[in-house]
Amino acid sequence: MAIRQEHYERIKEMAQSYGATRVILFGSAVENPEGARDIDIACDGVQGWKLYELAARLEDELQTPFDVVPLSPPNRFTELVEKRGRVLL
Repeated sequence: MAIRQEHYERIKEMAQSYGATRVILFGSAVENPEGARDIDIACDGVQGWKLYELAARLEDELQTPFDVVPLSPPNRFTELVEKRGRVLL
């Protein structure tokens, strides 16, 4: 699946509607947008079950698998996401 600019905008809009203050795209969607099988995003401001709800809504609307993870608390994984990811918000 090729990821288009419209996808980025919609991800940002939907994440904001769930209270996200920061959104970073990471994984294959950054490294190989043309061949990505899923979209991985990390968010600040969205916690608990809201992360799963956001992922489900994004999957439903964009018809592609999503993984949504929190950016806090900071750890080695989130540091890597921030270093290598693409900031959407």
